[in-house]
Amino acid sequence: MDQGSILFIGTATTLIRYGSFAILTDPNFLHQHEEVHLGYGLRSKRLTQPAIELNDLPPLDLVILSHFHEDHFDRGVQQRLDKSVPIVTTPKAAHALRKRGFENAVGIMTWQSKTVIRPQTTLTITATPGRHGPRIIANLLPEVMGSILEFKRADKTFKMYITGDTLVYDQIKEIPKRYPGIDLALLHLGGTKIMGIMVTMDGRQGVKMLEIVHPKLAIPIHYNDYTVFKSPLSDFQNEVAKAEMENHVHYMNHGDEYIFEI
Repeated sequence: MDQGSILFIGTATTLIRYGSFAILTDPNFLHQHEEVHLGYGLRSKRLTQPAIELNDLPPLDLVILSHFHEDHFDRGVQQRLDKSVPIVTTPKAAHALRKRGFENAVGIMTWQSKTVIRPQTTLTITATPGRHGPRIIANLLPEVMGSILEFKRADKTFKMYITGDTLVYDQIKEIPKRYPGIDLALLHLGGTKIMGIMVTMDGRQGVKMLEIVHPKLAIPIHYNDYTVFKSPLSDFQNEVAKAEMENHVHYMNHGDEYIFEI
């Protein structure tokens, strides 16, 4: 009960397990060469394979969805994921998902929380600020949230921060004020560019996020998987080395599992 795990499936998709909880993030199980539709006629081709298939997942307690874009909730998932699985996401995404039959999709606003209780363990999910690009283009893209996951058992707490598809901007500075001592952060990188404008963190912004949030450890995800990802993982690795932060970053390949301690 003092250990949990993170399985990196690919892009922003991970399987987080602790106690009796099995939590899936941003489910995308498309295969190499398949395309996602990003709106406004834009498409992007997947360059990698997911580590496992959707059908290989254990029974899920919930899904955490940063925003409703096909590279985070693909068309196959929309058709094949159990419609009764609870989904915690943004209000607009929850509305769209309920229209598609996901009856337990719940939307939470920034700083609102959703608590799930299981034997011996309580999980509280809190939405954190996120902005999918510069303000002008962010208004044209789906609203996005980051999330804090707080696992509590007896007198022990583990705090995990998932950035979601955001850039670093002023409201991010509020996160460490409300949640100091974050144990682990999952960073959505990739330097995604749409019409030449960056809408997710590149390597430099990823390190800036670390400097602001100060997690004990960070794991980069959401990179090298799609043609719209323009900043490879090596950009982040170079910036981490410049900042002398190597001891605070753990790198994973698709299919790797990280064990964390409560």
